[in-house]
Amino acid sequence: MIRRRNLIGATLLGAALLTLGLAGPAAARTLVFCSEGNPESLNPQLVTTTTGMDATWPVYNTLVEFAPGTTTIQPALAESWTVSEDGRTYVFRLRPNVAFHASARFRPSRSLTAEDVVFSFERQWRPDHPFHRVSGGGYSYFRDLGLPALLDAIEAPDPLTVRIRLKQPDATFLANVAMALGGILSAEYAAALQAAGEPERIDREPIGTGPFSFAGFQPDVVLRYRAFPGYWGGRQPVDSLVFSITPNAAVRLAKVRVGECHLTAFPNPGDLDAIAADPALVLMRQEELNIGYLALNTRTPPLNDVRVRRAINMAIDKDAIVQGVYGPGGTAARTPIPPNLWSHDPAIRDEPLDREAALRLLAEAGLPQGFEAELWYPPVSRPYNPNGRRVADLIQADLARINIRVRPMTEEWSAYRGRMLAGETALALFGWTADNGDPDNFLGVLLGCTAARPGGSNIARWCEPRFDALVTEARRTGDQTRRAALYREAQGVFKRESPWVPIAHSAVFVVARREVTGYRMDPLGRHLFRGVGLAGSR
Repeated sequence: MIRRRNLIGATLLGAALLTLGLAGPAAARTLVFCSEGNPESLNPQLVTTTTGMDATWPVYNTLVEFAPGTTTIQPALAESWTVSEDGRTYVFRLRPNVAFHASARFRPSRSLTAEDVVFSFERQWRPDHPFHRVSGGGYSYFRDLGLPALLDAIEAPDPLTVRIRLKQPDATFLANVAMALGGILSAEYAAALQAAGEPERIDREPIGTGPFSFAGFQPDVVLRYRAFPGYWGGRQPVDSLVFSITPNAAVRLAKVRVGECHLTAFPNPGDLDAIAADPALVLMRQEELNIGYLALNTRTPPLNDVRVRRAINMAIDKDAIVQGVYGPGGTAARTPIPPNLWSHDPAIRDEPLDREAALRLLAEAGLPQGFEAELWYPPVSRPYNPNGRRVADLIQADLARINIRVRPMTEEWSAYRGRMLAGETALALFGWTADNGDPDNFLGVLLGCTAARPGGSNIARWCEPRFDALVTEARRTGDQTRRAALYREAQGVFKRESPWVPIAHSAVFVVARREVTGYRMDPLGRHLFRGVGLAGSR
């Protein structure tokens, strides 16, 4: 069966590579990554998933960035920056002579300037910006972080200086602009597309300053990039980068084993021992900042009753899920904050698995016979959930024991994600990998009131004033000790109100062929290919 799948995968990938003008991974200096799904967009401003961000990181840079393999902020397009004493004004000095990519439609006439930075942020911020509504205008992550209300002004005093003023201090601001949504687009390219009456092409045919330029995208098959010879950070070790889109984990592994791909993420936990024993492969492991959870839509009866939510929490055997699905990489979760992130509260404990008590809570809520609901599960492997269907099956069996009858449901990944963000589900398996090393990236983005609106990442649609006030206060102070205390108190509110069933935190794995050089795993779940090469390719 594996052999047959491998041949099918080889045929599809080979056809796609030939279509896009490549001979395959054996060609000189072409690096192939087996990706698990289609990106929801090629614009970093419009993506919220790791899959989407992975597809944009080769093309774009941010003002500041996280050093690869860490959560330490370092210069990127801004070679330096200052922060005012009151914490409200950030002044970024841009790196000179940073070149933009070119394409068949666009040849830049200038290097990066402050105009491009202002354009990139104001597009997301200002509803009257000419590009704000292009491609639907869905800047959900920008809004979930509260940036529209936080920003006061973005100015360009000179071509290499950007000044950003905030309405109040925010300890998360610098880390937030280091995320994918802070990718800097070309204002000149946007103007050319607008003049041609094709503004939406900016999101389908991206132009950035990153190490690779966009070369082509065939959904469900392949995404292709070329190394950018003018990259300010230096020439890449490979000439081309290809994402071979392969949703099935077994097929991804088969492709790596025969050399159709050089790297892949999210192998099946049951394959880890065999991978480690294969002399042609390297198995990498990273303790990532992530959480897999079951969201309970608090605006949908009967889940608007906290007794029902607590009953569900008491009925699900998390340890069995971790052992049966996550394997050695999994740890049962108690709060949204991973145990390897500062402010995690180890004192919080789960209520014991107690189905009799859960039945009593349902009876108190007027549901002695239980109820029916749909249970949505992700169709692709995720770092926080390696097998959504298997997790859904185990939860279905657990809830049946307290008379809650659920029907497992799913859709293609982009459609699934859209349904979650629209708040259309009652019970839904979802998850998160941190995009920075700040606890607000979990508590504020996933559970804050701003993120509970349609399109927001708070898919439980839970808005608890006390919780929100604690998280907001933590964001406004620069004292980490005080912030940690506020986040621990917020975790207690979360536990009491139970808008989720936290399922697991997971270590993640990457499989690489031994000829791959320079690849580093990332605690933020990114798959980055800057500086990655192939031994013997030069």
